Amino acid sequence: MHYVRIALRDKKFMFIFAVTVLFVLVTVFAGAVAPHDPLAQDYDAMLQAPSAVYPFGTDQVGRCLLSRILYGGKSSLLIAIAVTGLMAVIGTIIGMISGFTGGIVDTVLMRITDMLLAFPHIVFVIAIVSVLGTGTINLIIAMTLISWTMYARVSRSMVMTIRNEDYVEQARLGGASRPAIMFRYIMPNVIPYLIVLITQDIGSNLLTLASLSLLGLGSQPPTPEWGFMLSEGKRYMQTAPWMILFPGMAILVSVIIFNLMGDSLRDILDPRGITRQDDLPYKKRFSKHNK
Repeated sequence: MHYVRIALRDKKFMFIFAVTVLFVLVTVFAGAVAPHDPLAQDYDAMLQAPSAVYPFGTDQVGRCLLSRILYGGKSSLLIAIAVTGLMAVIGTIIGMISGFTGGIVDTVLMRITDMLLAFPHIVFVIAIVSVLGTGTINLIIAMTLISWTMYARVSRSMVMTIRNEDYVEQARLGGASRPAIMFRYIMPNVIPYLIVLITQDIGSNLLTLASLSLLGLGSQPPTPEWGFMLSEGKRYMQTAPWMILFPGMAILVSVIIFNLMGDSLRDILDPRGITRQDDLPYKKRFSKHNK
């Protein structure tokens, strides 16, 4: 509630939050907003310039670009959120186990993390997709396998800072198990740091997804997807520039929105405020319980 009150008083954050929510709603409910069927082909309307009937024009087989961009945003956003959620959960759990346990477990897990960080992410993802095959599920698996490392690093560093706090020691002396200490007393104080990273990674994963689809490794036709729409449109840059202009703008706007949202959350969840001992929520709860 402390952070909610701060957010409600921040006009900049509330504006960016409203824009982000609007963007998500428009993409998720694309079926109610799109003026045409994104898969319907009309050879009499091929490569039409933007007009009242087709606000973003049509592609090489007469499909409405606006409808395809809206539906493409829905699939891209869902995939980006799925990838971000999976890698956040996996990386946070690994980082917390590593930081709280220490010793040989910490050494092994961090060396694996360092090994994965040594590879360029996009190259590793392309290699994994090449082995598993193209498709949405394989793309999610490939992006998750390589991208959890940052969350492991951040959560580990936070756990190593928090694990020696008095309220953690009191919980340990009170007989709390290691899982209980990690998930009841440490994790609530780690999550605020990760929320910022998660929000910014959604935009980053949207861009990565578009890049992979541009290479033909993402969603396969006729499924609308921004990156693949760019791949189709590059052949018509001179005769129908709107085919590459509007999907590119959709990618740009989405990445900017989520980056701005992440920056605003970072301002709300100021680490200088979070790390003050009086602001640690589970410290106050535990201290109150012991009085």
